[in-house]
Amino acid sequence: MENNGPLKGIRVIEFTSAWAGPYTTCLLGFLGADIIKVESLKRIDHARYISFSTGKNFETPDESSVFNSINVNKQSVTLNLKHPKAIEISKKLIAESHIMVENMRPGVINKLGLGYESIKAIKSDIIYLSSSSCGQDGPDAKFVGYAPNFASIGGFTFNTGYEDWGPSNFTGSIDIKSATASAFAILAALCHHQNTGEGQYIDLASQETVAILNTDMLLDFIMNGREVKRKGNRDEVMAPHNCYKCSGKDKWISIAIETDEEWESLCCVMGKEDLITDERYLDTNSRWKNQDELDDIINDWTKDFDHQELMITLQKAGVAAAPSYCSEDLFNDPHIKERKIFQETEHPVIGKDWVVAPPWRLSETPASIKRQAPTIGEHNKEIICDLLGMTEDELQQLVKEEVVY
Repeated sequence: MENNGPLKGIRVIEFTSAWAGPYTTCLLGFLGADIIKVESLKRIDHARYISFSTGKNFETPDESSVFNSINVNKQSVTLNLKHPKAIEISKKLIAESHIMVENMRPGVINKLGLGYESIKAIKSDIIYLSSSSCGQDGPDAKFVGYAPNFASIGGFTFNTGYEDWGPSNFTGSIDIKSATASAFAILAALCHHQNTGEGQYIDLASQETVAILNTDMLLDFIMNGREVKRKGNRDEVMAPHNCYKCSGKDKWISIAIETDEEWESLCCVMGKEDLITDERYLDTNSRWKNQDELDDIINDWTKDFDHQELMITLQKAGVAAAPSYCSEDLFNDPHIKERKIFQETEHPVIGKDWVVAPPWRLSETPASIKRQAPTIGEHNKEIICDLLGMTEDELQQLVKEEVVY
């Protein structure tokens, strides 16, 4: 597929693993950037072997659908960063790149000799992003972190869940939020580079990318001294505002009412016009105060309906309603299918495999999936010989020395 993306001609080199780092560069790859993933058999990206989301382990590093999903459009070169020659090759690759991304624990990349100051000396206008749990400085900077940790120390877990539950747990979706913030920061730095010719260092803390999405929680404490409590699906103002049981196993529909007009429409669809003049539900405030009884009434009505059909009926009446999709529902949704959110790739080991497409539609510079994720070291020759100009004999020697490994 021809590359007509807006970042065509931009080269990115990444030293990343797991989800937050790799998905950052995956987003840039959707936009047409050329991505070189530096990895090694000495320390394999665990996404190649383990799928935390599906609970599946893989026998070889080239079987993981999870890895395939977040590493499309990339090239793979295997460099053993414990070897000084691999560090020198890495520096040569960085010198040929516009952007560098790493998500090692703070301090590790500096010990390898690939920290920002070292790289700036050989590539003065490099855009360099470090993604970590808590940032590069501060008392918690050296803490190890994964998605559940980011969510916890960013405030998401505490205020998510039902009133009588403990805090909820989050996994990969938090990594994706961090990755999206990273890609946004890189694009901003690219705009600055375009205007000034200057590169810069970006310190991205996953904890903070989560915290800034919790602004209602923070503002309530700052302005009112209140601590937000878990309240399930309920809203501070709107009622009804919940998920309601439908027919079938674990099928639900979300319904949210903001105005009196929407409430009246819901009552008419339910065939309960008498509720419109009921003093308990006359306005937003009264409905909010009596939402326990209101939820019981709605639940008793929705339980016999198909969640998809009910959504259509309510939407036609001007009521904000949508099914609570499980993965099967989402994959088979006709709207999602028409917009080609899921696309099939042909992987040399996995075979046909579904991946998630970019979420943007750019009319002039389309974002796209051009190829499946690379097998480990798939592009060693292309990168070492074609890009850096080494001979095949030199490459074979580097393989023997486990520099390229």
